[in-house]
Amino acid sequence: MTQRRYFNTTGPCDPEMHYMLPPAERLVGAQLHRYIKDKLYWILHAPRQTGKTTFLKSWMREINAGDEAIACYVSVERCQGVQEAERAIPAICTAVRDYTSWSGLLVPESNDIDPLSMLGDILNNWAKLVSPKPLVVLFDEVDVLEGKTLISFLRQLRGGFASRGVGTFPVSIVLVGMRDLKDYITAAKDGKPVNPGSPFNIKSDSAVLSNFQKKDIVRLFAQRTEETGQQITQEALDYVYDQSKGQPWIVNSLFGRATFRVLDEENTETVTIEHIYQAREQMIDARETHLDALAVRLDDPQIRFVLESIISGEPNPLLAKGEPFRICIDLGLVSIEDGTPQVANPIYREVIARQMTYSTQLAIPKPDWRWQADDGTLDMDGLLREFQDFWRTNSETWEQTADYSEAFPHLLLMAFLQRVTNGYGRIEREYAAGRGRMDLAIEYNGKWDIIEIKLLRKGQTFEKLKESGIRQVLNYRDSFSPPLCSKNGKPVNCYLIIFDRRPESSQLTWDERIQWLDGVEVTVLGC
Repeated sequence: MTQRRYFNTTGPCDPEMHYMLPPAERLVGAQLHRYIKDKLYWILHAPRQTGKTTFLKSWMREINAGDEAIACYVSVERCQGVQEAERAIPAICTAVRDYTSWSGLLVPESNDIDPLSMLGDILNNWAKLVSPKPLVVLFDEVDVLEGKTLISFLRQLRGGFASRGVGTFPVSIVLVGMRDLKDYITAAKDGKPVNPGSPFNIKSDSAVLSNFQKKDIVRLFAQRTEETGQQITQEALDYVYDQSKGQPWIVNSLFGRATFRVLDEENTETVTIEHIYQAREQMIDARETHLDALAVRLDDPQIRFVLESIISGEPNPLLAKGEPFRICIDLGLVSIEDGTPQVANPIYREVIARQMTYSTQLAIPKPDWRWQADDGTLDMDGLLREFQDFWRTNSETWEQTADYSEAFPHLLLMAFLQRVTNGYGRIEREYAAGRGRMDLAIEYNGKWDIIEIKLLRKGQTFEKLKESGIRQVLNYRDSFSPPLCSKNGKPVNCYLIIFDRRPESSQLTWDERIQWLDGVEVTVLGC
């Protein structure tokens, strides 16, 4: 019996085992047809679990199936954290021997015991072994190399570059990692910019691997339809793209959970948006490795600087300047849409919000006040009045220990809401740098409420901010089209919450700061 393929989220994809699309289709800035013929060295960088290793192994198989060259994949991941070249370079040479052995190729040896030239020597010997065919080497996980190890590794590749050719040195080498190599060279040189004497000024291209497009997501699930007959609704496909923005791991995880967990593996009924939504919640709650690794990044001060600006929505002319922003872009954590930096997709946005508010949420006492209406929906008026009391009592003390002080009001409110809705409702979040606000849509038992958060800054007035905030929240309400809305297509209540962050607000009494203004369409709260 032929094994049924599945959607893969663990390691490289294998066309015999997994539904997959040719990863080379998503290469941007690469010219594969030239690299071997013209003897070129190049860089490939993309965020984790976008298909880099899958591409490398696929390209290796393609090269080795022809007569043009011999290719071998080599991962240097075993050298992670090893900064001493004396230890790391021999380990890289061992990796070369291991991967040639596993690939069924002739295993090269090194006659040189000096780590500063050992790698160059083994690559020279390897090229001799495979001649009369040229040698192509695909180095993966290069971003784990640090400090002197990285510099030595690059210098030895550059040292053989001039003599590259059949029987002398690899004719083509690709270095693969999460970031463009120049960023790692800068880090290895204590933050000094790369200069013309850079140890890897021989690259011809710096290519990236893009996310799936909508049509790719359709093609990917079509493989399952062809094999099993299982269909998927267009609404479900649109929701997968909307939630993932084409991030390959997320797409595969949503499809995989929907077809193997939400629905039983043997159940081939049509996949609907409800199945995908259940898969989404399972994936987030399970804190799978990909998402957990993302959450760990939030403790990095450089990541924190960028995300704080995005969550608060406050304009920050320094946001896109310097290393922190480039790190977030290269990690795939942040993207630029219509000129605006924002979290790359709604799944990441949800994971970030839940991670940042988790400890705060646990510190909030279990509600002992009325927060449900008689019909089982949220009593949002009652809930937000309680939040105002909570803000009055706890905000000044809690903010002293907050990691994200600029976004503290947004995170505390989200934690407060999550404490009530957790497991029974959901929160849709919209935030991006420079928007000047955060929008929340809270669904509970089929009823939606809208909350917009704005910060009152020095030089602003409450009345002016209120006017603009009311316009914005009503625009958000009118454009809001929530999926999976079981009862009402539009939000019932709209709220604008203004947090006074002006320096002079400390001189006001809490009775002056806490406000509740009922409006015809929008209720305005001052905090």
